[in-house]
Amino acid sequence: MSVLIYPQGRTLSFVYGDERIQVCRQDRAKVTDRVQIRVHPDCRVVVAAPAESDDQSVLQAVKQRARWIYQQLRDFRKQNEHLTPRKYVSGESHLYLGKQHMLKVIEASDQKQEVKLLRGKLEVSVRHRQSGKVKALLDDWYKQKAREVFARRLDTMLEHTLWVSERPQFRTRVMQTRWGSCSPKGCLTLNPYLVKAPRECIDYVLLHELCHLAEHNHSERFYRLMNKVMPHWELVKEKLDGMAHRLLLD
Repeated sequence: MSVLIYPQGRTLSFVYGDERIQVCRQDRAKVTDRVQIRVHPDCRVVVAAPAESDDQSVLQAVKQRARWIYQQLRDFRKQNEHLTPRKYVSGESHLYLGKQHMLKVIEASDQKQEVKLLRGKLEVSVRHRQSGKVKALLDDWYKQKAREVFARRLDTMLEHTLWVSERPQFRTRVMQTRWGSCSPKGCLTLNPYLVKAPRECIDYVLLHELCHLAEHNHSERFYRLMNKVMPHWELVKEKLDGMAHRLLLD
């Protein structure tokens, strides 16, 4: 099983004013009567509800928050209008471990082309100031840091997962739909873009996959394990879901 970047679910819809709004319905992992509605910065509307609730009752709960949903969508769309494509020039900010770091591009023909994180700035040295080269160097830096950070956090998380007898192998691979996955043989695959997220989000993905070493499906036992090793995992998952758009584009 795997941690999806955009969690899957059934699509519901309703009309507010002159707009039809699409809603992704997901089943809540824990048994609760509460319906939770979230509007994400990329304008996805997600509702989490108990699995036994029928779509009509869930949609009725969503409609009661229709005005709020519409206002959230309007605000996010207004913000997104001002988003500009990355130019990879000095002054831009880029995420690393959940924090923004200002980019400083240094053109020097006699220096090694590399990326350094110094005093809160990402300094990229290039022989020629070309955005494509700066992007390539940053991508390589993120992948290198991802391997280092994931290895350290994996060792830390293994201290809490006593059912894992041997340190599992892991690799990094850029994926468009998943933050991580666990193969039937127990090998973990992690998305290097995840290193842009806060440490607790990295820990959540690692723990999710380590729980799959004991229970491959999202069964009751799986969620018992998740609740044991990270009681607040649902809040962390929501944070990661809400950041997905920025993590993939930043």
